Amino acid sequence: MTRSIISTPNAPQAIGTYSQAVKCGGTLYVSGQIPLDPVTAQLVAGDMEAQIRRVFDNLKAILTAGGADFSHVAKLNVFLTDLGHFALVNKVMSEYFREPYPARAAIGVAALPKGAQVEMDCIAEL
Repeated sequence: MTRSIISTPNAPQAIGTYSQAVKCGGTLYVSGQIPLDPVTAQLVAGDMEAQIRRVFDNLKAILTAGGADFSHVAKLNVFLTDLGHFALVNKVMSEYFREPYPARAAIGVAALPKGAQVEMDCIAEL
C-alpha cells in the first residue's frame, strides 16, 4: 500500500508530532483541527460560530491538498468542550456538507489544545 503525507500552508501547521493528513491507498486520514488561523497560528477571534467555521475551513484546505472534498468524507469526529454547541455545529455543518452526510460522532471533552472549544478530524475515501 502506498502511503503519503499531505501538507498545505492553507491550514495550520502541526503543533505536535503528527502530520496534517496521511493518505493510505484510497483513504485520507485528516488529523484533528482546532480553530487556528493558518497564517498567525493563533485561535481565531470571534464567537463559537467563527471557531466552528475556521475548523471546517482548515479541514477543507487539507482535504483539497489530499485530492478530496467534503463529499468524500466518510467519518467526521467532533470534539466539544461544551455539548451545548451541538446544534450550532449541525447548522454550520449543513453549509459545508450535502446529503448523504458522513457518519459522525460528537464527543464532550474537558479540554482541547490551546484552549480551543472545538476540534474535528475526519476520514475521507478517495
